[in-house]
Amino acid sequence: MRGATHAKWVACAAAAALTATACGSGGSDSGSGSGDGGAVLSSSWGDPQNPLEPANTNEVQGGKVLDMIFRSLKRYNPETGAAEDMLAEKIDTSDSQNFTITVKDGWTFSNGEKVTAKSFVDAWNYGASLKNNQKNAYFFEYIDGYAATHPAEGGKQTADTLSGLKVVNDKTFTVKLTQKFSTFPDTLGYPAFAPLPQSFFSDHAGWLKKPVGNGPYTIASYTKGSQMELKKWADYPGEDKAQNGGVTLKVYTDNNTAYTDLMAGNLDLVDDVPAAQLKNVKADLGDRYLNTPAGIIQTLAFPFYDKKWNTTGSEKVRTGLSRAIDREQITDTIFQKTRTPATDWTSPVLGAEGGFKEGLCGDACDYDPAAAKKLIKEGGGLPGGQVKISYNADTGSHKQWVDAVCNSINNALDNDKACVGNPVGTFADFRNQITDRKMSGPFRAGWQMDYPLIQNFLQPLYYTNASSNDGKWSNKDFDTLVNQANAETDTAKAVETFQKAEEVVRDNMAAIPLWYQNGSAGYSERLSNVKLNPFSVPVYNEIKVS
Repeated sequence: MRGATHAKWVACAAAAALTATACGSGGSDSGSGSGDGGAVLSSSWGDPQNPLEPANTNEVQGGKVLDMIFRSLKRYNPETGAAEDMLAEKIDTSDSQNFTITVKDGWTFSNGEKVTAKSFVDAWNYGASLKNNQKNAYFFEYIDGYAATHPAEGGKQTADTLSGLKVVNDKTFTVKLTQKFSTFPDTLGYPAFAPLPQSFFSDHAGWLKKPVGNGPYTIASYTKGSQMELKKWADYPGEDKAQNGGVTLKVYTDNNTAYTDLMAGNLDLVDDVPAAQLKNVKADLGDRYLNTPAGIIQTLAFPFYDKKWNTTGSEKVRTGLSRAIDREQITDTIFQKTRTPATDWTSPVLGAEGGFKEGLCGDACDYDPAAAKKLIKEGGGLPGGQVKISYNADTGSHKQWVDAVCNSINNALDNDKACVGNPVGTFADFRNQITDRKMSGPFRAGWQMDYPLIQNFLQPLYYTNASSNDGKWSNKDFDTLVNQANAETDTAKAVETFQKAEEVVRDNMAAIPLWYQNGSAGYSERLSNVKLNPFSVPVYNEIKVS
């Protein structure tokens, strides 16, 4: 969800985690809580990009709130990452294409409205409809009828609802997909699939001002640019009730300022320790510093729409550049070991059963200056004689590592002009250039998993015309293997097929894997039971305040 945030289709076992009217027991920010769940904690945050509609939120800051105020059919266990039933009583299928979903009794939204099968069907139809312009609409594209509700660019919308969704009764609805997808149920913990109350449709403007969900927290107030106050919902029916009185999310535009406030006692939790503080954080916080693996990978993407990066032999140039990068030195010196050199294109948090295969990249990810020179020469040399790595310059850490990568390439090739950084003013400008296909060389790319499944690291990024295939790489062998994996009913076989597809990515060096990113956080002495889920998001409802 971070950097690139899209996913569509999944096939394999889960292996990581996700984590308003009535208010819960009060509490204050003063730290006077008795430890009975009444005290409120404060945490660093950033304003969401969009209103908090589940199907319109695809960035981390808005996602944090949705994970607190909504619960869906599935929830990703914060520790094991397993996709576990939440509102789903059962999800049945006999052919991996047609599903019957039964919703549990006893669930309501915080306004008292009952959660029913219709709550899900209405929400998914709303999310899929082109006229509602939801950023996560593509999550529904494999449900029958999507092409009619959300036609391709230039097409005319001919339906308002998905023909593949049918309400049977209050507790039951059916889903028909356009193709077999054995682990479709495991995707249903993603916020885009959350249910919505009828008040969302009857008073949409009012709902947007104060969203109503069915999770352990309710939104008490929100002042853009300042803070959002969430309170514990005392009548929340789930077992994962809030262990605190609420969370005040305070807006920071600089995580160094947030860290300073944490050290000064003005903030309880920082969930992104700035790179500049990594040398000191253990001395500052001791055991109150968290550095845990997360489902995030950083890569260098290429503009395959530019002919010079898409010619016969260019894969040798890309592989040569990969071999010229000393990942271990960069992750040690720049990131203080909060990153781990990547040896494949997924994430270790998936585990072997989930699809992570350590070393799949082979020697293509090993630092070897002699091999780098040889490969680049065999591939015809650097296009234009120089590589420019583009990145957004509005956050300092990108300049640090891009400069380090270029220094590594220059040293390996014995050419101090072989690689230079190409800063772009803001993230928005950077993304606009990518979207408008204006990149002429490699550019930084990051992927935070939407689902804890190997498919999520491959298909959205490398499948022909996929939602986050920013470089527009296309390979028929890769597409065929992904299609085969998606239709596979045996999880182990699906994972094996996805790994074969990943080998195609490797052999063509569709993108250079750099490092896996850990989640980092620091917290005050007031807090206990603080942890990050494998999405690097704090598990807010389990935090205790004393």
